[in-house]
Amino acid sequence: MGRKMIIFQDPKAIADFTHIIEKYPYDMDLKRGRYVVDAKEFEDVFHLGTNHIIELKVYENAENLGKLWEELSPYMAA
Repeated sequence: MGRKMIIFQDPKAIADFTHIIEKYPYDMDLKRGRYVVDAKEFEDVFHLGTNHIIELKVYENAENLGKLWEELSPYMAA
């Protein structure tokens, strides 16, 4: 499993993020506080809001996630 902290600056970032991860066959969740949503569902992700640090969990061998992390780098929290 792989984990990264994500932050969305605006709704367009959420749309772009979900478009990227839809290409990958892995199961992914986003967690903010007590809320956990399917990372591939735009409406669910949208409800987590912007300008909050959100944990992304990817249920796949960490060795296979290099390309995914590369594509998601604009959304990673510093």
